Amino acid sequence: MTKPRERKPTLRRKGADRCANRLLNLLPIKDYIRLRPHLEFTALKYRQSLYRSNRAISHVYFIETGVGSLVNTMANGDAAEVGTIGNEGIVGLPLILQDERSPTSVYIQVPGTGLRMTASLFKRELARSASMRTVMLRYAHAFFNQVAQSAACNQFHSLEQRCSRWLLMTHDRMESDDFLLTQEFLAMMLGVQRTGVTVAASALQRAGLIYYRRGNVTIRDRRGLEARSCECYGIAKREFDRLLGDGPKRRASS
Repeated sequence: MTKPRERKPTLRRKGADRCANRLLNLLPIKDYIRLRPHLEFTALKYRQSLYRSNRAISHVYFIETGVGSLVNTMANGDAAEVGTIGNEGIVGLPLILQDERSPTSVYIQVPGTGLRMTASLFKRELARSASMRTVMLRYAHAFFNQVAQSAACNQFHSLEQRCSRWLLMTHDRMESDDFLLTQEFLAMMLGVQRTGVTVAASALQRAGLIYYRRGNVTIRDRRGLEARSCECYGIAKREFDRLLGDGPKRRASS
């Protein structure tokens, strides 16, 4: 597995120095300049809690690499993943919608890096700038569309198609073709037992599309994986691009 690189945040937005987070790149430069002194680099570790259910959210996180999982936990302790956040978005969505807590939790499922700022400063800047509110609300709409598409996908598409979709979404958010993706997380995303994950991942591995061992994934044939996926991957990606502008292009793995 390729470990997250230990580095300082890149806070200029031109050329090779662009931020890795899509929302920060979308902000008007005057808004970004005000945020810049308050953005703190942070390593995002596996299973790290970013906020807990029904507790006040203390920070927002702009993920650069890695994946945060939005999780709903039942009374008996069973947990279901209902959404994911990567470098296209922000962890702390309730603050955009003028709330300070949520019945869901967010924790890191694929380790990486990000930038964070306090909730109080974020709310102050959000109230100050109409253009910043527009960017954040468009992301909120794109995220809702992703959750809605996932619900339909779980109902109508095969396990192998859904597994391919989630692998592609995770790959989009990483700097490498190699990343950590545990069976526990895949099972939670797909709504199946771990044995189901083993069956789906094994089929993709036999086809030469991925290599999967002990929670470590290597994408070997991205185009082939896209062909195995259902239409939901493309639909969700096009909606993000429509609402937030074209995202980074992925080179097909060979």
